[in-house]
Amino acid sequence: MLDLPRRPRRNRRNAAIRSMVRETSLSPANLIMPCFVREGQGLSEPVASMPGCHRHSLDRLVEAAREWAALGIPAIALFPVTPPQAKTGDAKAALDPDGLVPRALKSVKDALPELQLITDLALDPFTDHGHDGLMSVDGRILNDETVEVLCGMAALHARCGADIVAPSDMMDGRVGEIRSSLDSEGFENTGIMAYTAKYASGFYGPFRDALDSAPRSGDKKTYQMDPANRREALLEADLDEAEGADILMVKPGLPYLDVLRELRDRTTLPLAAYHVSGEFAMLKAAAANGWLDYDRCLMEAMICFRRAGADMVLTYGAADAARLMG
Repeated sequence: MLDLPRRPRRNRRNAAIRSMVRETSLSPANLIMPCFVREGQGLSEPVASMPGCHRHSLDRLVEAAREWAALGIPAIALFPVTPPQAKTGDAKAALDPDGLVPRALKSVKDALPELQLITDLALDPFTDHGHDGLMSVDGRILNDETVEVLCGMAALHARCGADIVAPSDMMDGRVGEIRSSLDSEGFENTGIMAYTAKYASGFYGPFRDALDSAPRSGDKKTYQMDPANRREALLEADLDEAEGADILMVKPGLPYLDVLRELRDRTTLPLAAYHVSGEFAMLKAAAANGWLDYDRCLMEAMICFRRAGADMVLTYGAADAARLMG
């Protein structure tokens, strides 16, 4: 064998050869648009901490969903902005059949039947204390009582047109109970996207601002995962898969690409990564200061998720990325 120098740059020398040897692909079909829905009419209220994102009233949400679908984005994830007067300790608004999420599901599904609708299953938009579960008088988050409410939410959302429900609460055993509840109600075709490894992260600030859902006291560290833990994510993934999850998720995204890669090597289930509000807002803020190119860095982040093993990415930049892909 000749002792010749290796020259990897031969496969980088022009755009054509780079496209031929590219290992990872990205298309709008890999993207999910998270969106905020609020009461009102004719409203698209900007979220100050998330430039380009809005709290849409139902009519404007349908308009926006049409635009996203036309870009090739196959799914949206709905997050409700609950009025303060509707928030209670028992989160009863979460089960209101005439509530914001059921009405949003019906409106969008009637207008765009092929668009996949994903709903969040957690109680923080509906509780007056801002936690993802019901709370005892001594401040503990009640696991099993919360799961019972989540099951009711899942069935309600499926009834109103949800294609996939996404429990983001991190209560133990909720995936199995939700699967049983959906099946017993005749919704065996409704999927579950489990927030499998959702970390107690500092990157959620703009999202909580958009929904006014920050905890009024304490933190979420007794149910969301410790950022220092990797093996625990594998345990959560094994449990969610055994309980019937259809898709597993890692949240946040870029700071936890190692966890995403570990899960990709462990499971054959589809994987989602959530490019969360703080990650998105940092790109926007840096670009506004002229410190980086938003378009280039957004696309780089998306391909990083795909390279690490994500089949789909939830990102507030989904429409921007889809437009850039043309």
